[in-house]
Amino acid sequence: MSAGGPRPSAEPVEDAHAELRAAMRASGARVGPDGPIVRPAGGGPAEVVRRAFDVVVAGAALAVLALPLALVMLAVRLESPGGAIFRQRRVGRDGRVFEVLKLRTMVQGAERLGAGLAIEQGDARITRLGRLLRRTSIDELPQLVNVLRGEMAIVGPRPTVPSQVERYDARQRERLLVRPGLTGWAQVQGRTTLSWPERIELDRWYVAHRSLRLDAEILLRTVRVVLGGEGVERDGAAWRDA
Repeated sequence: MSAGGPRPSAEPVEDAHAELRAAMRASGARVGPDGPIVRPAGGGPAEVVRRAFDVVVAGAALAVLALPLALVMLAVRLESPGGAIFRQRRVGRDGRVFEVLKLRTMVQGAERLGAGLAIEQGDARITRLGRLLRRTSIDELPQLVNVLRGEMAIVGPRPTVPSQVERYDARQRERLLVRPGLTGWAQVQGRTTLSWPERIELDRWYVAHRSLRLDAEILLRTVRVVLGGEGVERDGAAWRDA
């Protein structure tokens, strides 16, 4: 995978999802453009503000949550054997691979059991504490470390596994033009109740219209989604749609 990342091509690209975009637009969804997306400008004032916001928020949150997170990690280890932190290879901006951090919500080695990477309704591999952590999205909090490292942002398309990215077409790879985020446009539109092709089209819209104002809107919507616990049970099941 090239470190240079996806770039618009002058040659026509086969559009495998034109009908999907048309159907989504007909339903009122804001989806990615039919043409290629221009790479967002880097290093401008908006990008400096965005990165500063990410560092300040992630650093402050980790400082405030250090003790509660330590107690939750202890509870995770006491409930089932294994480490408290789950690490998994994900693909970030420009195709760079990194290790995403999460609190472990399933039994150790769950990805080699049952449905594998997918999560099914009432999945028996999820621990009792893990179900609560997933419902409240507390399991995602260690990704604040990924934000500090510069591997992720507070807002952006959610990072996914390399095996999925390998199946992306040229248009779908445009979601890799920006840093992945803790929350994103697709998450506040339907979270994991959407298929992956639908989520990618929503992510492409975000990349094409990215702004500080849009990021603020996504953050406000995220609060409502998390408090409502929407779409959590299917987290990961949509990977089968890739």
